[in-house]
Amino acid sequence: MVAKELTRAEEQVMQILWQLNEAMVKEIIEQMPDPKPAYNTVSTVVRVMEGKGFVNHKAYGNTHVYFPLVSEAQYKKFTFDKMMNNYFSNSYKSLVSFIANEKKLDLRQLDELSDLLEDLKNKKK
Repeated sequence: MVAKELTRAEEQVMQILWQLNEAMVKEIIEQMPDPKPAYNTVSTVVRVMEGKGFVNHKAYGNTHVYFPLVSEAQYKKFTFDKMMNNYFSNSYKSLVSFIANEKKLDLRQLDELSDLLEDLKNKKK
């Protein structure tokens, strides 16, 4: 169960850890875009995430290999549920309306959404 939100920097590190499954700080930095942050910065971010319960580590002497404790799917569900509650009053109709209007979906895209909904309805029967 996810109880806390990640900062932007933490989310960037988590994305890399989810991709690599486990990594040392220097390996995380290698995956980051330029300009790369300082080693100490990333190390601090990872240790804060460990304190929040998002990652853990295995120690090999002075080297730490970090790995996620929270899966990408778990965090995705947490952030989606929070967004739905805070911005759409848990209304999927409001969400879809917002997406359709904000992203100016064309008729083809709306038809694709309609087809998807129809498929989902048929699977529920």
